[in-house]
Amino acid sequence: MHHAIDERAKAESARWYVIQCKGGESFRAAEHLVNQAYEVFHPVLEVQRKRRGRLTWVEEPLFPHYLFIRLDRLASNWRPIRSTRGVLRLVCFGNEPLAVDDGLIEALRRGASREEAQANHYFRAGEPVTIIEGPFQALTAVFERHKGEERAIVLLDLLHRRQRLEMPVAQLQSQR
Repeated sequence: MHHAIDERAKAESARWYVIQCKGGESFRAAEHLVNQAYEVFHPVLEVQRKRRGRLTWVEEPLFPHYLFIRLDRLASNWRPIRSTRGVLRLVCFGNEPLAVDDGLIEALRRGASREEAQANHYFRAGEPVTIIEGPFQALTAVFERHKGEERAIVLLDLLHRRQRLEMPVAQLQSQR
């Protein structure tokens, strides 16, 4: 019984803090911190990016250059954090490490799982898109829907009429 109370007290004294990572190294920092047995939260998004003319899914950090780490003011060993590969510094306010509200982390975790469920759509219906290659290059169209992974149906105003065209998704660029 006494052990359970100690564990609960320890859990209540642990807080989430913010780590600033070196440019483009948040994945490396997260990996090295986890290897050192730290509890880390590194929210990522699945996004589609063009690679050699094809759309591919890649993970990108929700907060580029930042991740969260759960530490206890007394029990955690804070010293190795600064020398961990990819870590620039622990974010401080004055001389105090900046603690983040647990509610924010929970909201981000819930949001991330919802985002993953909706991540299969690169373009949204009704969204204006620019055609970036092919015979209609530089024209603006309205995205209607995906047709498989690599094709899309767009609406394009041609000859005073709205035409429905099918084209490769890779030829479209969001105007967002």
